[in-house]
Amino acid sequence: MKNYLKILLYIFAFCLFTFAFMPEIILGTPAAPAVGNWYQQFMPNLGGRTISDIFFLDSLTGWAVTPFFTQNDTTFVLKTINGGNNWFIQFTGTAQFAGRKKIHFINANTGFTCGNDHYTGSGKITKTTNGGNNWFPINDPSTAVYDDMFILNNDTFWLVSSSSLTGGVFFTSNGGTNWIQQYSAGSQNPEKIYMYNARIGFISDNSGSSSIRKTTNGGLNWNMNVNGQWYFDITFADSLTGWYSAASNIYKTTNGGVNWILQNVPSGPNLLNLGINKLSLLSKDTLWAAGNATFYPNSQVRAILLRTTNGGNNWLYQVPDTSINNFLYYYLQFTDKNNGWAYTTLRGIHTTTGGDPIWLTAIEQTSYEVPKEFKLYQNYPNPFNPNTKIKFQLARQSKAEIIIYDITGKQLQKLLKEELNAGEYEIEFNAAGLSSGAYFYKLILTTGKEVFTDTKKMILIK
Repeated sequence: MKNYLKILLYIFAFCLFTFAFMPEIILGTPAAPAVGNWYQQFMPNLGGRTISDIFFLDSLTGWAVTPFFTQNDTTFVLKTINGGNNWFIQFTGTAQFAGRKKIHFINANTGFTCGNDHYTGSGKITKTTNGGNNWFPINDPSTAVYDDMFILNNDTFWLVSSSSLTGGVFFTSNGGTNWIQQYSAGSQNPEKIYMYNARIGFISDNSGSSSIRKTTNGGLNWNMNVNGQWYFDITFADSLTGWYSAASNIYKTTNGGVNWILQNVPSGPNLLNLGINKLSLLSKDTLWAAGNATFYPNSQVRAILLRTTNGGNNWLYQVPDTSINNFLYYYLQFTDKNNGWAYTTLRGIHTTTGGDPIWLTAIEQTSYEVPKEFKLYQNYPNPFNPNTKIKFQLARQSKAEIIIYDITGKQLQKLLKEELNAGEYEIEFNAAGLSSGAYFYKLILTTGKEVFTDTKKMILIK
């Protein structure tokens, strides 16, 4: 009896698999979109102000600050203790030019901010030793407004200011009691700083003759690293391997910045290059990026997130909010592989499961002529290792999906999920993380109530 039931289950599973991969035209209601693993979060109303920085210490505890808004106004420090589900105003400060640009905590008690005058006319650098309930000013090395800081530990940190008269790079090794001005370049003073450790770091300006400079001796010397370029964000996995984002591009080095290689970031007819603002590093292989956007159905623009799991050889993207109209993400941080946040101004999204399981890749429109029929072509090359291209054509504007399956029918990746105009398209599939064998790719095209599907087999040989 048990064997009989087992045979019936095998037959039922085989029928489901065969039906799923049959080319067909179906008239009916298309399936509902998959539910992602991001959910929306909100900051409290701050009277028209926005946030200028967010920092999470762990999966629950985070802070945010507001920038200079108007003269004789109030600046805010906000805090969450439940992963961003609720934010409360923890501290306020009033001054003639009140505003904070950056915030960073080294433990649950000790944190720092920098920016404009914070309160009572002083305190462009402030410190807390009770988790943000109270802030006190640190000795100020300049009259400049500080654009960025890097806190190595309680005693050792750097400040940068892009002010042409009083800015530059400032360094302290005794918690701000004494400061050394390490670099000054007038109109080319930096507005960003990143230190990998006490010796190796980078600064970047955003002037007409912009540049990225590097130090290997803790800031005593800053040497030209990339001329004519600046970074939005930069991060290193070790002293040799790092990435920086500039405009809508991501660059990688494997020799400490001697050479930077442009990476292949997703692009296509529905993707908007609006700038990659933040990077969040999880490991030498896994890196997230926030920036750029996509045209969503009904011509809406939605922010996207990008991720690589092979050190940047391939970048995929996802649209994490199918019902929230976030235009662009400016802030991004993961504290571990599961917990991450992406924020715009006073709202954002949070995941506790490592993001949406649906990942998309770049697509290229190879012809704008309107075909007579829907069609899926055989991938080429085939067999392949590890890259192959999948070509298809649309007779009408359609919602297009391409899904990759293994030989058992298990879904491995959603390669494409976009609304496309009529024409011919080509998309690349990278199987670097898969073993040799047979795989299937399925095209689903939805136009109103009409659905076209077709599936083809491909062979990976390593």
